Amino acid sequence: MTGGLGTIGRGLIEELRSKGHEVYSVDLGHSEDEIGFSLRTDVIDPRYARCDIGEFRQLERVFKKWGPFDYVYNCAAEFGRWNGEDFYEQLWKSNAVGTKNLIRLQEEQKFRLIHFSSSEVYGDWPEIMAESVMDQYEIRQMNDYAMTKWVNEMQIHNSRLHYGTESVIVRIFNTYGPGEYYSPYRSVNARFVYCALRGLPWVVFRGYSRTSTYLSDSVKTLANIMERFVPGETYNIGGQQLHTIEELSDLVVAATGADRGLVEYRDSEILTTKDKRVDTSKARDHLGHQDSVSLAEGVARTVAWMKGVYRL
Repeated sequence: MTGGLGTIGRGLIEELRSKGHEVYSVDLGHSEDEIGFSLRTDVIDPRYARCDIGEFRQLERVFKKWGPFDYVYNCAAEFGRWNGEDFYEQLWKSNAVGTKNLIRLQEEQKFRLIHFSSSEVYGDWPEIMAESVMDQYEIRQMNDYAMTKWVNEMQIHNSRLHYGTESVIVRIFNTYGPGEYYSPYRSVNARFVYCALRGLPWVVFRGYSRTSTYLSDSVKTLANIMERFVPGETYNIGGQQLHTIEELSDLVVAATGADRGLVEYRDSEILTTKDKRVDTSKARDHLGHQDSVSLAEGVARTVAWMKGVYRL
């Protein structure tokens, strides 16, 4: 699992281990479960390594130490369009070069790859976002983050044609919930909840709609891919309940008791998809994907979790 310390990565590791899988993970930070490469490792059975996938030497070292692997989940990425604007150097290195490094190892070692793409690849597509849209139409990605994710998909496609590698791509739609720690670059759900609990103002852009996918629902679906692996498939992993950003903000206000005066409304946000209406029928049919937690309940659970984490 690359990106094992991330929001989805942490939950997915826990889910896979609960199913009896032996899981090793890498990420950019240090961890208590970490292996030492040039010094004595203190823990008896380390399952984590610090590794920047944009550095081939670091990635190859992990595969030599712990491999061969049957499957690799590539969750590692610089996440989000504004994070990609502000930290574009890391974005292109981690997302584009990092994925290429992983593909080079896949071509040699023949593990099956499950790669995390994004709903952002659909740009401002005005109709239902079905997986086949990207094969039928030339779509303009709206920001660097979206561009890197589409580059990744093409890298994987080309490797399959040239080397016969076996991969599955998942396009993630606005996953949120307990386990997503706040930063100004995180999901709009996490930002609204954190600001409401802290008494901080937040901005709502009118006229935009999204689906929100509760984290545990996404994780369960993603864990099923190994047992139902179909090389070359692409899946949308998203929610079925379309909502406006105004409606999401109202739910946060209701769940936190925040002052409605904290909300500032604006009419538009540059380089941002207007509506994300997603077709998740393939994930439901192939992977058993389902929404088990409504948006209102998910927001309430996120509020309770953040209160505990941030001692609010």
